[in-house]
Amino acid sequence: MNKVLVTFVLALTATAVMAQGTGQNPAGNANQNPAGASQDQAGNKQIKDPAEYNAYVAAMNTQDPAQKAAALDAFLKQYPQSVVRLDAQENAMAAYQAANNPAKVKETARAILQENPNHIRARAIVTAFARAEATSGSTAALKDVCEDSQKGLQALPTWPKQEGMSDAEFEKLKTQMADIFSGAAGFCALQSKDFATAKNYYMKSVELDPTNLQDMFQLAIADLESNPVDLNGFWYAAKSISLAGNDAATVKGISDYAKAKYRNYTGSNDGWDQLVAGAATQKAPPDNLSASIKARPSPCEVAVDVVKKNDPSTLNFSDREFILSHANCSPANKEAADKVWQELQSKQKNGETEVKLKLQAVLVISSTKNSLQVALTEDNQKDKKADLTVNLEKPVLRPPAPGSTVDVVGVLSSYTPEPFMFVMEKGDLPGAKPGPRKTVHHSTAGRKRKA
Repeated sequence: MNKVLVTFVLALTATAVMAQGTGQNPAGNANQNPAGASQDQAGNKQIKDPAEYNAYVAAMNTQDPAQKAAALDAFLKQYPQSVVRLDAQENAMAAYQAANNPAKVKETARAILQENPNHIRARAIVTAFARAEATSGSTAALKDVCEDSQKGLQALPTWPKQEGMSDAEFEKLKTQMADIFSGAAGFCALQSKDFATAKNYYMKSVELDPTNLQDMFQLAIADLESNPVDLNGFWYAAKSISLAGNDAATVKGISDYAKAKYRNYTGSNDGWDQLVAGAATQKAPPDNLSASIKARPSPCEVAVDVVKKNDPSTLNFSDREFILSHANCSPANKEAADKVWQELQSKQKNGETEVKLKLQAVLVISSTKNSLQVALTEDNQKDKKADLTVNLEKPVLRPPAPGSTVDVVGVLSSYTPEPFMFVMEKGDLPGAKPGPRKTVHHSTAGRKRKA
């Protein structure tokens, strides 16, 4: 942003100096005209008060930028109604820029806008400053950048060419200001997560200035944060790395963000380095990005593919659970889950005889005398998350403590996909002590007492 701002203000300085030296006569004829100020028939500004003229020329001829800005401020205070007031403000603003005093540049631009809200160059400067401050976290500046960028975009199409400015100079300056306003409007939309609007503004900005690193990278962010992801964002991020050049910190920041997004989308870093190398010499995203950047399969797609490529009987319980947990994704997922479930049920039958499954070393999450909540798969044991409910056929005297591992035997009778849970009926804990039998109390009524 600072590079853009410096370039813009230097252009503004050149414009102001050019205007002063072409077609204007601030002094007029000081010895013949009475005190005061006016414009001649050609529209040239004339200072008719010799003292005012001398003060203005002295300020303009001051070589040191800081002293020149101070002299012009003093002139403005002494002659607040001067016909060259706007020229003095613009030159003071340029002098403050040359003196590396950005606070005074912004202050002077704001002062110009208070008197002339349609001053498009001052609007562009305050917009650029507001964006920089908003980037650093200022909420007040964010409000300013949103308002100023829109005002600038609305006013720019009808902005008249300044007297003495060539068509080429005017178009160049107009392009610079459109770049600032468009980028700032994109930044404003990005902060509110309106990615579609942000992309539209940023596309205009990078079209106007393909070397604008800030807007190029933020265009990448708008694309990559969209849902679905716009693959062009990967190219814009790669191009941003090229624009960053030898700035190692900036390159790292862009790469860390973009590679993580790329890896999350494709499942690996394969192809990223080639994308970066290609973007360095390309002017726009290639048309075949979708062919070279392939999205990794979704979990639902993976679940279907596993069953297509494997015999369900060869799958471990983690794979089976994964496939069953995605049964509701699509008809294809339901079909895959049914195959896995039917295979599990077949393991529990020997002809017409019901066979119990034995599941070893399951982790107890909670327990009662009549049922257990246990973690069956390795991942769920690690997360201490139950994925199997065991309903015991007989109560146990001492339920296993949470955190202990036990073997369970029983019949898997059903499952729910989400949240996933197997249900085992007729459960048993090999080696566990059964609960106490019910005691039957007989009545003594009618018994004869021994003598």
